[in-house]
Amino acid sequence: MPFRAWRGAICREIVGDFTYYMSMKSLIASVSLLLALLIGQAVAQDSPTILKKVPAHPAQTVSGKLLFREYCAVCHGADGKGGGPAASALKIPPSDLTQIAARNGGKFPEVKVQHAINGENTPSAHGSKEMPVWGNVFVHMSSNPDLGTIRVYNLVKYIEEIQAK
Repeated sequence: MPFRAWRGAICREIVGDFTYYMSMKSLIASVSLLLALLIGQAVAQDSPTILKKVPAHPAQTVSGKLLFREYCAVCHGADGKGGGPAASALKIPPSDLTQIAARNGGKFPEVKVQHAINGENTPSAHGSKEMPVWGNVFVHMSSNPDLGTIRVYNLVKYIEEIQAK
């Protein structure tokens, strides 16, 4: 066998083995990553989410949108659909606030929502140990109780804005 043919056969064999080795290495790395993700997810599902209860700090704003982000989104989610970061730790899942009008014949019940935030006509989760009555919190945040009323009103108006169409 001439030297060139012999060298070509060895090179093809080496390149073929290297390609096989790299393919197997990639496959093993992919399987390892997938297993690590699955194990991580299983561990995360087994460990309960713990809510850290902290006192509400005074709001510097009266904006309904900013109040919602600061006080409501942790349970109801930034979009108001009930998927906030603390939702999975609650005994009673937070309601989808974008469906209030739909649950009331297409009309947003402004007064009913205002009463819920203020602690009157309290929904099952509202006012429990898990969910504070924000109206009382807002009223006591400053020396001017009227600011609390304004905050509740603006929060109600923001919730009305996010209703599903």
